[in-house]
Amino acid sequence: MGKLDGRVVVITGAARGQGEQEARLFVAEGARVLLGDVLDEQGESLAKELGDAARYVHLDVSQEDDWTSAVRTARESFGRIDGLVNNAGILRFNELVSTPLEEFQQVVQVNQVGAFLGMKTVAPEIESAGGGTIVNTASYTALSGMAFVGSYAATKAAIVGLTRVAAMELAGKGIRVNAMCPGAVDTPMSNPAQLDPAADPAETSAALGELYRKLVPLGRVGQPEEVARLALFLSCPDSSYITGQPFVIDGGWLAGVSIF
Repeated sequence: MGKLDGRVVVITGAARGQGEQEARLFVAEGARVLLGDVLDEQGESLAKELGDAARYVHLDVSQEDDWTSAVRTARESFGRIDGLVNNAGILRFNELVSTPLEEFQQVVQVNQVGAFLGMKTVAPEIESAGGGTIVNTASYTALSGMAFVGSYAATKAAIVGLTRVAAMELAGKGIRVNAMCPGAVDTPMSNPAQLDPAADPAETSAALGELYRKLVPLGRVGQPEEVARLALFLSCPDSSYITGQPFVIDGGWLAGVSIF
């Protein structure tokens, strides 16, 4: 028996990183998943690997028409939707006063508007299925400042706020809504060197690990599989009395920084 047997879950940004690991884990736990992303080749390859339990759809989360199409594909493929994991997001590094408006708005469109459209579009489907779960991906930076990620932190703080509002409005419809707040996680978004075909994956991960070794009390960078397990917890009956909450998963980073 899997923790998600019979469930149908939409996962965005599912072609790689945290979304990929969430898709793999959810299928292993009995779910059927709709994988949404703009990385079509990688997304289609993952869906093929996962077999009949997965379908891929091109989904630009900032576009409402793409969400409508994704919901239609999920219904046609699996008959219903029981859950949503709003995982898609982008990160841009820039000093606040040097950030172009266009760059700020791009991050808002993907991270904040994307999460909003996901909940707006998918929540009625979850209600029709008899209830379920929504898991939004916020960030450690939503709860603690970090220099040079102003646009990213602003959108992630907004997601925490949206999560609380959605939890209050959707509780009566049988839908629980929570947010994950990851710290440093070894994914292509936080470690772009992974995308360099000439780079050694072990070396790039080691470099990122060294960066956070002294910052994070647990002494290491997080792995996407660890975030996926939190997404599973929030999407299954193990968290049946939890809604409207931000869950920090950061190796203790928010607790403080050691001087040793």
